[in-house]
Amino acid sequence: MGEDRRVSVPARQIRARFSADTVTVYQAYPPEIALPAVAAGRFVAPFKRDRMTWIKPSFLWMMYRCGWATKPGQERVLSIDITREGFEWALARACLSHYDQGLHGDRATWSRHLKASPVRVQWDPERTLHLSALPYRSLQVGLSGEAVARYVDDWTVSVTDITATVHRVRELVRAHELRAATDHLPAERSYPLPRQIAAHLDATG
Repeated sequence: MGEDRRVSVPARQIRARFSADTVTVYQAYPPEIALPAVAAGRFVAPFKRDRMTWIKPSFLWMMYRCGWATKPGQERVLSIDITREGFEWALARACLSHYDQGLHGDRATWSRHLKASPVRVQWDPERTLHLSALPYRSLQVGLSGEAVARYVDDWTVSVTDITATVHRVRELVRAHELRAATDHLPAERSYPLPRQIAAHLDATG
């Protein structure tokens, strides 16, 4: 995921760190939420289950969102390993956050689906080490209702605070040591989506 990857990547592709059983997603929180989650190995109070929570398989998109863990309320970056079964459960039940005539038919049908779905997804531009936009996109997954409960109670395998690594990568980028910074990035590769889910998400790779 360095500076030289461009148009060879499919326009809408999930890239993630994953094993045979788990996939890694990222979230950023203030210490009062992050530290208890790390200690418990799952999200606990004051994390609120009644709010939508967004998980991101792309490390660099998370860095864009949290400003390398400098934005207020996002000072701690967490790496969360969740089950692939849970991840795919969410994707199979997701609704795109924007209307697509080719996928949804009419806008009213999409609106009903959006309101009924416990998961929404959106494709946002992937980012470089300098956090500038790339011409291909990464997936963000918003969980609400039943999906949040499953995420917290059933899917989460481990929660790790990676803030120190985030700060180190940021320091290397600011020092123009991009190769060293890239060496600290997680090894993300194309996630093998089942064909039906890929079509449902309008994925292209």
